[in-house]
Amino acid sequence: MSRRTAPAAVRWTVYVAIAIVFAIACAFLSNWQFSRNAWRSEQLALVAANYDAAPVPLADAIPADGAFQASDEWLPVMLQGRYLADQQLLARNRPHGGTSAFEVLVPFRLDDGRIFLVDRGWVPPGRDQPDPDAVPAPPAGETTVVVRLRPGEDLPRSGRETAPAGQVPTINLPLVAAAVDARNDAPIEQSAYGQLVSEDPAPASAPQAVDAPSADPGPYLSYAVQWILFAVMGFVFIGYVIRSERRHRREDLEAAAEAAAARAAGIEPDAAASVRTPRTRTRPRDRDAEDEDALLDSR
Repeated sequence: MSRRTAPAAVRWTVYVAIAIVFAIACAFLSNWQFSRNAWRSEQLALVAANYDAAPVPLADAIPADGAFQASDEWLPVMLQGRYLADQQLLARNRPHGGTSAFEVLVPFRLDDGRIFLVDRGWVPPGRDQPDPDAVPAPPAGETTVVVRLRPGEDLPRSGRETAPAGQVPTINLPLVAAAVDARNDAPIEQSAYGQLVSEDPAPASAPQAVDAPSADPGPYLSYAVQWILFAVMGFVFIGYVIRSERRHRREDLEAAAEAAAARAAGIEPDAAASVRTPRTRTRPRDRDAEDEDALLDSR
């Protein structure tokens, strides 16, 4: 059944069904964007609550027999002990400074024997080589460090877990633990690591600090509203199509009625159209033409 031969009710039902399916798809997409917006709002609230809080001892946030809690992300904690500088690693391909930078990861042995990974910041790639030209060393000896707690990262999506010696492809804590010196008498804490805030004593030079998290709420809410508007516009468009079809059908019926009336009067439809009284248009005459007519009339 073609579009022209299908009854109007059938066509319009199909149009409305298409609009309903489109609206359902828009509703799912809108709900997904609302969920993303809620997740982003939770992240911003977490940053606002924890980022500038007073530091607490690591044992208060992550007990020796406990694990990192998601609600403690960005919470500053205090570490006292020594860096294991000979076990330093570089996390490669980190987006800082418009380059594929490296983040400097150094295990830190606390006075209570625990080992905690500290991200001291980032260094750029070398001028003539992909690896950094130099990496500032951490303070030697007893050091007090303040870090913000971060959860470990997932393994690379590519599945490639290898990297050059002394480097890791991501801050995946089990992967980092496997890469450091196996002679450590305690394993690295694998539920979280620390992003450096300060070191005391402060070193003469240090890696560049990682930027604070963005406060941008993202476009999720506006996208959710847009999908709702798209659903409404779908019904508006279908309504316009149906209205246009009804108008065209009415015009066709009127034309058919005029043709039938003409045939009943014995006039062919084409001839009937030709005898319709045309609209007359009065052409404006200029002043010179009127003067010439007056002169001719006077003779």
